[in-house]
Amino acid sequence: MVFKCQEDSFLKEFKTKIVSSEFATFDWTDPSGKVEKLKGFNVICEDTILFPEGGGQPCDYGTLGGFPVKNVQRKGLTAVHFVESPTSFEQDAEVLLTLDYQRRLDHMQQHSGQHLITALFDREFKYDTTSWSLGSSVSYIQLSTPHLISRESLDLIERQANDLIREGREVTVLLVDPEVAQEFQDARAPRGLPKDHEGLARVVRIEGIESNMCCGTHVTNLSQLQCIKLLYAEKVKSNVLVHFVVGERVLVKLGEVFQREQQLTAALKGGPGQHLELVQKLQQNVKGSRKYFQQLLKRYATAEAERLCDLPKKDRPKYFSLHRRDGIEVDFINTFLRVAPEEIFYFLTVSESVFAGSSAKGHLVLRGDPEIVGRLGPQFVEILEGKGNGKEGNFQGKINNLARLEECQELLEAEFKPKRIIEATPANGAQLEAEE
Repeated sequence: MVFKCQEDSFLKEFKTKIVSSEFATFDWTDPSGKVEKLKGFNVICEDTILFPEGGGQPCDYGTLGGFPVKNVQRKGLTAVHFVESPTSFEQDAEVLLTLDYQRRLDHMQQHSGQHLITALFDREFKYDTTSWSLGSSVSYIQLSTPHLISRESLDLIERQANDLIREGREVTVLLVDPEVAQEFQDARAPRGLPKDHEGLARVVRIEGIESNMCCGTHVTNLSQLQCIKLLYAEKVKSNVLVHFVVGERVLVKLGEVFQREQQLTAALKGGPGQHLELVQKLQQNVKGSRKYFQQLLKRYATAEAERLCDLPKKDRPKYFSLHRRDGIEVDFINTFLRVAPEEIFYFLTVSESVFAGSSAKGHLVLRGDPEIVGRLGPQFVEILEGKGNGKEGNFQGKINNLARLEECQELLEAEFKPKRIIEATPANGAQLEAEE
């Protein structure tokens, strides 16, 4: 079946009749990524201007009888609309469908743009498009080639596409019989007809460029695409993805780039022509500062360890804890332990900067009595939401939440707290206490 949206992709309102309405739920994902279970009805109409998902194109949104349509799926020869409504719809009742036109226009521009650049890559380089994705902000086509496409080749296709847009080549839709070879022979059909297809096949033709079997909604003239920008190509296994934007998305992308340029100008205190030079200089400064910082930390780690070494053995603590939260690396711990006395039990961590009560990632090391290390190590990484292992009195682990570090410290203090031994006198069984 060809729906009304496929006959006229620019139709924004349409009256139709209800065929059926059944209670249903739908998992709706909002722009932030949160999933909400909606209650409503799956509604089938005699016809629809809301495109059901298919051919790589997402479904349309709109309203049915004034209530929001949150999903449309093709089921055989019908389109099933999920309508977020508190009440059902009566069979044969006449309802008004309205279209979210901005979403439709975006989808038409990206989809027709994909047809155009697919045809041009095939014409110029004989690269087949094996799949495509209409993303929320950037789309891509997957080309069957092991060779990464150069910027020069992308620019060539981009220029050709925009020349054709300026010419205003017509885009038409024909219904052809797939059983009649003469009608169907010039239509690109990389994936063939769907298994449940019945009747005539829908072919989208760009004047003088190509014919492509497709169920999606399309512009009627290439000038409606406004323009095409091929952003970049990337190698993925034995294929290449070409990322692109069409029409309104080009303006959005330009706005994002310009805003980022203004922010960089303010942060770097230099115009766009100086951005690369200023960033490179900043990177050099950061690299030098980091190297100097690491040297200072190694000196600090050595000084801390030497401070313990300078203590008389009788005055040395049974355990020693040191926790750095300034993003330093585990090399700080290794430097400390190379100098520190052997007989002390050590609990050491380094981590990202962290605010009180918040989480942060880091590294943990325990060294000391093998029996104590074997008990406390697994407990500590569990408390700090990490994982680790060890042997022969050494335990290392990666940790993800420093907010509960005090709990580990309390366990360590309890482990080394002086224990009290209860003894009974042989004469009367009275209990005496003595510290170990």
